[in-house]
Amino acid sequence: MGVVNVTPDSFSDGGRYATTAAAVEHGRRLWAAGADCVDVGGESTRPGAGRVDPERELARVLPVVAALVADGVAVSVDTTRARVAARAVEAGAVLVNDVSGGRADPDMGAVVAGTGAAWVLTHARGDSRDMYAAAAYDDVVGEVAAELLARVDDALAAGVDAARLVVDPGLGFAKLPAHNWTLLAHLDRLVGLGFPVLVGASRKRFLVGALPPGSDEHPPERRDAATLATTVLAARAGAWGVRVHDVGPSADAVRVVAALGPQAGAPRVEPGVRVPAAVPAVR
Repeated sequence: MGVVNVTPDSFSDGGRYATTAAAVEHGRRLWAAGADCVDVGGESTRPGAGRVDPERELARVLPVVAALVADGVAVSVDTTRARVAARAVEAGAVLVNDVSGGRADPDMGAVVAGTGAAWVLTHARGDSRDMYAAAAYDDVVGEVAAELLARVDDALAAGVDAARLVVDPGLGFAKLPAHNWTLLAHLDRLVGLGFPVLVGASRKRFLVGALPPGSDEHPPERRDAATLATTVLAARAGAWGVRVHDVGPSADAVRVVAALGPQAGAPRVEPGVRVPAAVPAVR
């Protein structure tokens, strides 16, 4: 999943693709580089970010979604608002990537059920402004798994087909660095829940903890090599996909993992995304 932030304030590339033309061109590049899906978002979810007016989010997202769909690109929409999700699916998006796990908008479940789109349920606590206050766990893997299954139960109660659901452990969302590393080390337990798992570690700050001292020397755009290692970990654990800013190297890494064959106890990973039934296998 390639990332297109149509925002002025995203942590990694805020402002670089804030115009429709720049965002569409970037989405095309990600698709050409081997993305199975291009994730378009109009509201930053970095720590401390405030909410964007719904009309502004729609104005940012819809023209990009429509243009990429017209080019034959499989598009997901990165939003926590049911209204934005509904309009994006009308414009051709096939997946809703909801970093709130359905908590931010009580209408999201009904919208997803009605549109037939796939739905990524991300684990999070709180919102962007206060998430770290809720980053307290006795067993982060077990608690994240249990809370994801609770979100799945809510989705099913709203009428969403289980075959359309993807879960995401929400690295960086109400997680301290140690929590993120523990989740990465035990992705197999999350895969074992029986739902496709999306991993979003790309360029996140916790990666700096594994790098040489001097965090100022590792701004987001210089964390792609570290991100690539997380792609390999995710693929070996049998994850469904990774959400990344630099698609080409991650796509090649998944191919190499596939060529090596399955690790003991882990599902085999085939090149290309393994999509829920609601998402066409377009690659």
